[in-house]
Amino acid sequence: MTLFRSAAAAILLSLTLLSNAQAGQRGAKPAPAKPPAGPQFFTTTRSLDEMRNKQAVVETDLGTIVIDLLPEAAPNHVGYFIQNAHDGTYAGTIFHRVVPQGIVQGGDPLSKDPSKVDAYGTGGLGVLRAERNAEKNTRGAVSAVVGGGNPDSGGTQFFICVADQPGLDGTYDVFGRVSEGILVAQKISEIAADEKGRPKERVAIKSVTIRDRPAASPEPFSTESVAELSAYRAVVETSMGNIAIEFAPDKAPDHVRNFLRLAQAGVYNGMGVHRVAKGFVIQTGYLPSRSEPLSESQQRLVRNLKPEFNDTPHVKGTVSMARGEDPASADMSFFIVLGPSPVLDGKYTAFGRVVDGLPVVEAIEQVPVNGEAPVTRIEVRQVLVEKR
Repeated sequence: MTLFRSAAAAILLSLTLLSNAQAGQRGAKPAPAKPPAGPQFFTTTRSLDEMRNKQAVVETDLGTIVIDLLPEAAPNHVGYFIQNAHDGTYAGTIFHRVVPQGIVQGGDPLSKDPSKVDAYGTGGLGVLRAERNAEKNTRGAVSAVVGGGNPDSGGTQFFICVADQPGLDGTYDVFGRVSEGILVAQKISEIAADEKGRPKERVAIKSVTIRDRPAASPEPFSTESVAELSAYRAVVETSMGNIAIEFAPDKAPDHVRNFLRLAQAGVYNGMGVHRVAKGFVIQTGYLPSRSEPLSESQQRLVRNLKPEFNDTPHVKGTVSMARGEDPASADMSFFIVLGPSPVLDGKYTAFGRVVDGLPVVEAIEQVPVNGEAPVTRIEVRQVLVEKR
């Protein structure tokens, strides 16, 4: 997502503080602060090996944000952040500045005191020299705030990019990346704020703890045999009723694994039935129809699938995977066949069938449409995975 529509806009951003009107365009810049006096710069005593593969777990009033720390990019920034987390410096501070869909800014020790609101953004600075690196201020980047345009004035304050901020690259040092919880940061950014970007609601950081990055584990449904996969079914709960699906892992094992994985992770929750082609198919799983964006962990589960075309006929109740022109472009979207459709055989991967809820499918087929789009939203509330 590119925030700046022109080079001039990027230059303007580097020279001026955004007003709320500018914030509506999603540009962002950390709030300026007074230049620190008497530099006494921090140098970490932790080695890179001690800081590698560490995460910061930031517990806030609105949820948890997990940050992967980047000591190779900014060792002193990471070392100082770890030290302050251990010392409890961040506990009780608030996110004292927000730009809607732009950034959230926090870490000022002064923000613990509601009576010092006019000084928020001026505390905790003047400790870190700049550590320029190749990391970009893209969505999820965590960077150091500096004061008064002085690059050697970082400290406890940091900001999280809720959207790409290319105009900040090379000016603000990235020292971490959100691996989980960017939607929490996004929610914080949307809190109503005054003309200076100060939120009207206090969202506190309850604690920041440092932990080892969890070891990778096998993805769900990646190790089950075909026989074990056959024991699962899914119940698609829609605003018009429930539809139960049984799977054919002997015909399309990777598609079955993919569907179960996405369903269990809640990827389909809140999506709409976006297509009703009467006498042909009903279709859901289209990401733009989802009521909220996917989380980071959900996004990591979305990938293109190699086709597993098979001899299953596309008849009423067959569940099959949608795709684009490329046979290997299927990812999330699937459809339920409404009648014999041999034109689909061998060209789309059938991986299941409706075993309960065909009257619901038939009722969805009858809804008023504009072209093939339902006039009234039909929502997939959730998809439950069950083991028989």
